[in-house]
Amino acid sequence: MQATAITCAFKKAAVYLRPNISTHYTSKTNPYMNAAELKELQTPIKEKYKEQPDSALITLKAQGNIGEGISCKVDTGRDIVNAGLHPATGGDGMLACSGDMLLEALVACAGVTLKAVATAIGVELKSGTVNAEGDLDFRGTLGVSKEASVGFKQIRLSFDLQTDATEEQLASLAKLTERYCVIYQTISGGTNIETSYKLG
Repeated sequence: MQATAITCAFKKAAVYLRPNISTHYTSKTNPYMNAAELKELQTPIKEKYKEQPDSALITLKAQGNIGEGISCKVDTGRDIVNAGLHPATGGDGMLACSGDMLLEALVACAGVTLKAVATAIGVELKSGTVNAEGDLDFRGTLGVSKEASVGFKQIRLSFDLQTDATEEQLASLAKLTERYCVIYQTISGGTNIETSYKLG
């Protein structure tokens, strides 16, 4: 049987993240940003989103390549990742977007889990790619619209595999990958987050 490229689109995970995680913004050029500066930076963006709601709809993407052994290589473009504001919320694009990092974590975990499961059930993967896409309405995180969710409206995870596996084997591979992928289960299950704050 000749190897064929098979795209396995796992079930779509609709994700709504509650805005209960606080972040602190820093950058190389301005390590301390105050409220007035942040307001000045974001006000024109908020106004744009009020006037043009569609401009706040952006799809983030991440991709990884299944590698040797039980591994998945994810290209972040940075050795040491510094997270900051996405350009859609006033960032300059020089720092990593945490939304991208979430998708990259999903891609990495799903790719590693897929390879581990394939190894365990005897499915040979000649090569493959893992892709994640997430739809965000930035009006939510900027407080422009109460109707806009503060988080990914939907995440799509897909696998493009080069393999001789049968349809039955692929079905098992998909089922077990979803079941044992930590990041997939964490996101799709809507895990509660407990937070605490200490004053120094």
